[in-house]
Amino acid sequence: MKILVVNSGSSSVKYQFIDMDGEKVLCKGLAERIGISGSRLIHKLDTKKLVLDREMKDHEQALKLILETLTDKEWGVIKDLSEISAVGHRVVHGAERFASSVLIDEEVLKALEENSHLAPLHNPPNIMGILATQKILPNTPGVAVFDTAFHQSMPEKAFIYAIPYRFYQEHRIRRYGFHGTSHRYVSKRAAEILNRDYSNFKVITCHLGNGASISAIMNGRSVDTSMGFTPLEGLVMGTRCGDIDPAIVVYMQESLNMNLKEVYNVLNKESGVLGISQLSSDMRDIEEAAESGNKAAKMALEIYIYRIAKYIGAYTAAMNGVDAIVFTAGIGENSPIVRERVCDYLGYLSVKIDKEKNNSRSKEAIISTPDSKVAVLVVSTNEELVIARDTKEIIEKGLKELNLF
Repeated sequence: MKILVVNSGSSSVKYQFIDMDGEKVLCKGLAERIGISGSRLIHKLDTKKLVLDREMKDHEQALKLILETLTDKEWGVIKDLSEISAVGHRVVHGAERFASSVLIDEEVLKALEENSHLAPLHNPPNIMGILATQKILPNTPGVAVFDTAFHQSMPEKAFIYAIPYRFYQEHRIRRYGFHGTSHRYVSKRAAEILNRDYSNFKVITCHLGNGASISAIMNGRSVDTSMGFTPLEGLVMGTRCGDIDPAIVVYMQESLNMNLKEVYNVLNKESGVLGISQLSSDMRDIEEAAESGNKAAKMALEIYIYRIAKYIGAYTAAMNGVDAIVFTAGIGENSPIVRERVCDYLGYLSVKIDKEKNNSRSKEAIISTPDSKVAVLVVSTNEELVIARDTKEIIEKGLKELNLF
């Protein structure tokens, strides 16, 4: 079974084409600047890279170009589009409706549209990608895999906010959490690496990228996570503020004469390590500047690390212990400095880091010492593989029910 994994953003489409026999990535790429001048397709095949500067007015044109490239004589990996068994779509928000991945039909699409107000920056382009794929490949089944689904196992004490309960009852204002596909993958992978039973395993997963979140996963179920009703809550991120006093929003409006849109823009796009450092949202720039003595960069780095350590402490308490801590995503996989300095706060857990093993990038490894009471790992996240696996499982289940498999 060959599965096309699609991640549609507002002006981009990321894709991977995976042969599930051996789970081999046949090719992958990115269509970017959709609807903007200078749009192009970057297609990677083994060690080769193709860059096509083509106008792409919308997601349909982008996906047509992607599919043309998949069947290209020189750059393609299939002869005909009929070789695509299914399409797995990343969807950011499934709300409470979807606690697992699902075969896409009209009812599911309607529910996704109804959820769009909860993720106005993400769900609409996700839906555009689904509709465009359905138009081009009308006979190819599609599966939606939700960032929020993994966190639907959280108990009420973790997801209910301390505001009048009617806001949850009537408007479903609650903690949803995001990056669920990543947290699910790396927590399972950590159990495999450590040869532990996933159903009897307490792990804290730190997904540290430009957007960042931490999850407490106990016995295979998410019991708490740092992002909330939106991806703005929680850790300090590249440009997002994370946890702040909500009254700051009111103060900015009333005392600084800012309108709600301006405040929202500041908190989402001008804050985080960018806002503190006044330099960059890229952790590589922050680390380099801090090493050179830039005081603002040092402060941004220290605050970033401190917030991660605080959440690890909170989630250790929430699970009454922890067996492993996992670092993943762009910063988690590539910053020895962040990993070491976070773990410096964890002496109360008897965490000990092997500095030599930690001094690596993008490499799966156990970086704690043998006598560390809590294992610390670096695991490369693979959300696309999770999407492909879920898609395969759902399609095969449907075929079995029809006695076709």
